[in-house]
Amino acid sequence: MSNGNNGKELHRGLEERHITLMSLGAAIGVGLFLGSATAIKLAGPGILLAYAFSGMIMFFIMRALGEMAIQKPVAGSFSSYARDYLGPLAGYITGWNYWFLWVVTCMAEITAVGIYMEYWFPTVPRWVWALAALVMMATVNIIAVKAYGELEFWFALIKIVTILAMIAVGAAMIFFGFGNGGLATGISNLWEHGGLFPNGIKGVLLSLQMVMFAYLGIEMIGVTAGEVKNPEKSLARAIDSVFWRILIFYVGALFVIMSIYPWQEIGTKGSPFVLTFEQIGIRGAAGIINFVVLTAALSSCNSGIFSTARMLFNLAQHGEAPKRFGKVTRNGVPGMAVLASAAALLIGVVLNYVVPAKVFTWVTSIATFGAIWTWGVILLSQIRYRKTLRPDEIKQLKYKVPLFPISSYVALAFLALVIGLMAYDADTRIALFIGPLWLIFLTVFYYAKGFHKRVPSETEDSSQAV
Repeated sequence: MSNGNNGKELHRGLEERHITLMSLGAAIGVGLFLGSATAIKLAGPGILLAYAFSGMIMFFIMRALGEMAIQKPVAGSFSSYARDYLGPLAGYITGWNYWFLWVVTCMAEITAVGIYMEYWFPTVPRWVWALAALVMMATVNIIAVKAYGELEFWFALIKIVTILAMIAVGAAMIFFGFGNGGLATGISNLWEHGGLFPNGIKGVLLSLQMVMFAYLGIEMIGVTAGEVKNPEKSLARAIDSVFWRILIFYVGALFVIMSIYPWQEIGTKGSPFVLTFEQIGIRGAAGIINFVVLTAALSSCNSGIFSTARMLFNLAQHGEAPKRFGKVTRNGVPGMAVLASAAALLIGVVLNYVVPAKVFTWVTSIATFGAIWTWGVILLSQIRYRKTLRPDEIKQLKYKVPLFPISSYVALAFLALVIGLMAYDADTRIALFIGPLWLIFLTVFYYAKGFHKRVPSETEDSSQAV
């Protein structure tokens, strides 16, 4: 199949088990293991409400993406849908913006790999591990899409098993006093230290930027649409379970953590996961959790190279990136696009020397801005998509957004609120300068290169797997 279209066709090598575990893994980042402490400091136990409500918004966004992806499963995903329903400029900006967003995120992740490896090898410079991680992930992505899917499957499984073990152990402590001399700890810690909302609703609102950053990556299910076998069944199942996964993994894990430990102590004595496992006598808990967060960072880098390469491939198909990025290898992988994304990440290895730690907190907010643009485009594309359909075609849709159009407009309003809150907070405000400047740069480049004058050829989309 990979050679069937002059070396331009992606290979459908992802099985249903790959896509299910990848979508699970995408929702569980390093943030849950290490980064949740910052959000808890802002919101206290009220963080549970922030994750649950934001999770519902993400469910609506994913259903909007699924409605289009199941009808038209292509590699460019939301970039293609933006081009189809919002115009060529929107598709161009969304594709390049998503590429930039993942390159920025992966720079942070490969840096994290270096930090985690210091735990076992304190004398080896961080950049060595960052470079090794980059070479390994790029190689896996070039071999075949099935190799990527297989590695991602196992990475996701490690994270999921750890979180479920943590929830089970924590629940045993709370209700049966396991590891606490048989004395049940109960859940009174949730309200005994200033109530459920110790910093008021303002604290919950200010935590939303970090909460939404934690969800970055869920939309990647759509990017896999061009390479998954039986997209209708696999995509629908993966998207439908997003909301419940979020409730179990994020809300469930944080409920257990904040029931066992007073919320203001979390993060002051190390990872809550390490503390919980140590409490029941697992001596190597710190090493185990370090291994898990290491695989979480590698998983994010692996996914980032995959999704950036597919965006470059799609942009090249439309003449908006160099043509060589639109070609695939004998295994049906966009090899040159993978190498180009890995080369951009090489800058991240170099930046490890130059960029102070503060800049990486800015990186997360810039990435969140890019994600909110992507999610907003998904919603707007789906609203426009519905307007192109006749009433009988809407009835025949295999997969629909629930409570449409109210749910889509509520989700858009929520994304606008998060952008407003980013402007309010001094640490995240930089994203509202860099983000729009990047979008303006892309727009100027689009017109300067004359992309707006191009007439798409009839065969332009034939190279995408449909």
